[in-house]
Amino acid sequence: MSLDYNSLLLAVGFSAACLSLTLFGTWLTARTDKFLLTWAISALLVVCDIFTYDAYIDTPGRILGMATFALLLVSFSMMLGASYQFRSGGSPIPRILIGSGISLAVALPPMALGYDGLGFMFENLFAALLLFATATEYWKGRAEAPALTIGAAALYSATALSFLLCAAVLAWDGKLILGHAPSNWAEDLSLVVVIASMTGIGALSLALNQGRLARHHRRNALTDPLTGLLNRRALFDLFGDSPVGAFTAVVVFDLDSFKAINDEFGHATGDEVLRVFARELACNLRPADIAARMGGEEFALVLKRTLPETVENTAEAIRTSFAARRVETEAGSLTCTVSAGYAFGSKEGLSFDKVLSAADKALYAAKRGGRNRVSPFRRAS
Repeated sequence: MSLDYNSLLLAVGFSAACLSLTLFGTWLTARTDKFLLTWAISALLVVCDIFTYDAYIDTPGRILGMATFALLLVSFSMMLGASYQFRSGGSPIPRILIGSGISLAVALPPMALGYDGLGFMFENLFAALLLFATATEYWKGRAEAPALTIGAAALYSATALSFLLCAAVLAWDGKLILGHAPSNWAEDLSLVVVIASMTGIGALSLALNQGRLARHHRRNALTDPLTGLLNRRALFDLFGDSPVGAFTAVVVFDLDSFKAINDEFGHATGDEVLRVFARELACNLRPADIAARMGGEEFALVLKRTLPETVENTAEAIRTSFAARRVETEAGSLTCTVSAGYAFGSKEGLSFDKVLSAADKALYAAKRGGRNRVSPFRRAS
């Protein structure tokens, strides 16, 4: 092996080490993102493989050869598992075990029996297959961040092609026994591709993670943590700047005597009542409807492209269904009721704030009328 090849090998090890440290450091700041740890370990295994392979170059032997095969194929299996974990949130272990098990079962026996040339063919082939599978995971998840995920898929595919080329050159030479590490133009090219791809993959992986964290923080800022519904800010972000037309309605719900529930049964029971009502609200939504918790025991529902009878029926269905629900507490079960008021926009278009205010007035009318009822807002003629 030439000095140039050893220098390239060292560069791969350095890139992998930097990537592993960066991913591990990022994981330490966000422990819930477990795929970062899987990625970090896979990159660390690549570093170990580089050192082992360098030793094999100097002193070829079956044990070192098998060790370098195992480290490379397990590390690539872990990359596959990490990509699946990132995309789906599922456990990476099945893919790691399947990828490692099949590839090692095929690649290790030839090396153990002295057919190192055949072993290197299989190692490169399965490395390529694992990298293509990893690229496929990114491709499947491209809807999340198209430019970044497609870029990662392209880099993994390019790396896979370089390993596939190494396998093809070895197969073309047809030497089942080499007695030393492969040395050809495909190996040199593969190292160059790995260095460039690893740098790009590291940058894209971190960018993908940062983008996901930013979306997660924004989603938390716009979501009510107790009920999982949108919060008041999110509702105004959606509708605050748009005029509300004549076929869009806003319904405001307020749980009746909620303070008394908190006082008598405690805030934990009150929170459960709010969650029960939120689920009731969500169960009665059409795909285009938007529900939000405005604060306290007040909720809002926005219905687009609807008619008064539809709004009335929806609000009544929510009211009656909630009234029939029983909430279990340590002191026994309890039932709750809710009042609602609704208002429509106009042909000319009213501000969302005005329509919401009108629905509030209708809600107060329902409260004054005895609670546990639905009232429409009636504009003065």
